[in-house]
Amino acid sequence: MSGQKIAKHRDTSDDLPTLLLVEDDALFCQVMSRALAKRGFKVETAHNVDESIALSEKISPEFAVVDLNMPGPSGLVLIKHLIAMDPHTRIVMLTGYASIATAVEAIKLGAIHYLSKPADADEVIAAFYREKGDADVDISTRPLSVNRLEWEHIQKVLSDHNGNITGTARALGMHRRTLQRKLQKRPYSA
Repeated sequence: MSGQKIAKHRDTSDDLPTLLLVEDDALFCQVMSRALAKRGFKVETAHNVDESIALSEKISPEFAVVDLNMPGPSGLVLIKHLIAMDPHTRIVMLTGYASIATAVEAIKLGAIHYLSKPADADEVIAAFYREKGDADVDISTRPLSVNRLEWEHIQKVLSDHNGNITGTARALGMHRRTLQRKLQKRPYSA
């Protein structure tokens, strides 16, 4: 009898859509994982791109929430891998370092949306099912600051080099440690 209850429970959890959550911040990952599970997803977590690639090949996720900046390769590499595995995977890029260049690259590679942290589970789920852009979004009339333009340029070059810090530093003509310090800072406001 108890075996039937376990089997019945397994059938229920197998019916849930599988979601891969890739986030290097352990606390944020744990909180987001619980929130998404409460909203009807079977959540599997990973904390870097290599770990998530291995996991994705086992679980074939229908949905993915991918952090952009993690130790090792960037989340853009994972988006490319997930879309190659299954072009129907619904992917949302999530980052604390919003950048126009990385948002564009994430969408080009197959993500359906790009959210800046802090984002909550409801925003992530809404992004999964968002089919169209918002023509009524507020457009800033202020030009970007020089610091923000530098940040955007660094993100573009980093994306062009697939998240490789050494290659990016070489292309920008700066020392690797200088680039790492710039990347650890929050992006400058517009």
